[in-house]
Amino acid sequence: MTRHDGHEHLLGSRRARGAAALVAGALPALAFPEPSLWWFAYVALVPWMLLLRTAPTLRRAAVEGWLGGAGFMIAVHHWLLPSLHVFLLVLAALFGLLWALWGALVRRMLGGRPQAARAAAAVGVVPAGWLMIELVRSWEGLGGPWGLLGASQWQVSPALRLASVGGVWLVSLLVLAVNTVAVLLLSVESARTPAVAWAVLCATAVASAWVWAPVPRESGRVRIAVVQPGVVDGMLSAERRFVRGEELTRELAGTEPDLVVWGESSVGADLGRRPDLAERLAALSREVGAPVLVNVDARSDGASGPAGIYKSSVLVGPEGPTGDRYDKMRLVPFGEYVPARSVLGWVTSVGKAAGEDRLRGTAPVVMSLPDGGMRLGPLVCFESAFPDMSRRLTRDGAQLLVAQSATSSFQGSWAPEQHASLAALRAAESGRPMVHATLTGVSAVYAAGGGPVGAPLPTDTGAAAVYDVPLATGTTLYVRYGDWPVYGSLALLAALGAAGGVRALRRPAPGPAEPPARTAHESSARPVR
Repeated sequence: MTRHDGHEHLLGSRRARGAAALVAGALPALAFPEPSLWWFAYVALVPWMLLLRTAPTLRRAAVEGWLGGAGFMIAVHHWLLPSLHVFLLVLAALFGLLWALWGALVRRMLGGRPQAARAAAAVGVVPAGWLMIELVRSWEGLGGPWGLLGASQWQVSPALRLASVGGVWLVSLLVLAVNTVAVLLLSVESARTPAVAWAVLCATAVASAWVWAPVPRESGRVRIAVVQPGVVDGMLSAERRFVRGEELTRELAGTEPDLVVWGESSVGADLGRRPDLAERLAALSREVGAPVLVNVDARSDGASGPAGIYKSSVLVGPEGPTGDRYDKMRLVPFGEYVPARSVLGWVTSVGKAAGEDRLRGTAPVVMSLPDGGMRLGPLVCFESAFPDMSRRLTRDGAQLLVAQSATSSFQGSWAPEQHASLAALRAAESGRPMVHATLTGVSAVYAAGGGPVGAPLPTDTGAAAVYDVPLATGTTLYVRYGDWPVYGSLALLAALGAAGGVRALRRPAPGPAEPPARTAHESSARPVR
């Protein structure tokens, strides 16, 4: 083989590995709704990790980690393509860089023939490295915690119990640990003993959580009505949405609900500036015998901020707005505001980015029903993805969590089902029931342990449904101790870095350089005089 042929072969091999990494990184998306192959999450990373461990160098492993991360981001956010167009590929390439270090970490911990100690450490370190990526990209400004691997287990009861102990973060660690054990069992014969030991430890941890983790205790029941207008003619008209919501709410007369919940952007005008709309809602409340929680998407004065466009949860009783109002705090990048608009404002001409930035609320709000009964904690759309927000509302005394959402822009995609599934995780983490009410589906209700209450309203349905929801008391370990799996992972990675630094310091310094050995030709040559 000539040098040129060898170079072409190497280039072709790199391209093949790069394409394989891109595809392998996308595989975990199949574990999320709509496919919901939850069991696949426990092996979905194995092909990618097998590729990374055989990378010829750490640098190449970092490249393949980056490509796999880009594939993962495209797969779990593919439903944004109609809105962001080619910009989605740019974002995926940028966010994929978060996985570059993880790729090198996998190569470092699993590459070659790791001895038992390194293999055992890998089952803790590799998941911890992934969790740091989830932590970084969970920042609101970077898109928020959409597609956290642990969220794929939203319908698995043992995983939900684990979430009540350490949140979605602990479930992600479990999924990564099982994938790492599978890689060791498949590729490293000498590491099978510690791999089996880790598998037993993971199973024991899940069983222990199932048996001993505190379980919320039922403390009564409430009847929650969800109004989902569905896709109707003129859905872009706020007035038509309002009229359809009125029609469906009137159908609830005689069902004796305790609360009626409308979806996000269900009211298109500030109720203070449109007293006629406020009176129509008050009349509905009197007719059905329950307050109505609506969501206003309009220009108004914030509850504690300047005038501008807010998305606000507003509680309306028989006498009109009760005064309880929550302004959405965490906005969707590009959908509700454009980060660094002076630099990235051009995105509005390429996709469906926000033409004007929404304004933010400043604090969560726990509302009380007018009769002084149940206390509810509202969230708006994207905020149901953040475990810390539902935890904060629970600690503030909320007995029911309510997320008002609108995914009408993504009908026919995987987004509505995946968004609704997040409420199951939040209910399990907080030990409080959660209602996910949307304009166009999927609307769903989950009990305090994360199990479903009644049947969800799918995207092809416009209806009002009443759910008999059990309330709960008690405090989950996650509400009590917070994100301890994240802190533990940080400590583990810090210990790994410190151990590497100590080894480097103990390594003997190289001796004085010796002259290169003379070749036979040099030894036989005589100096020319």
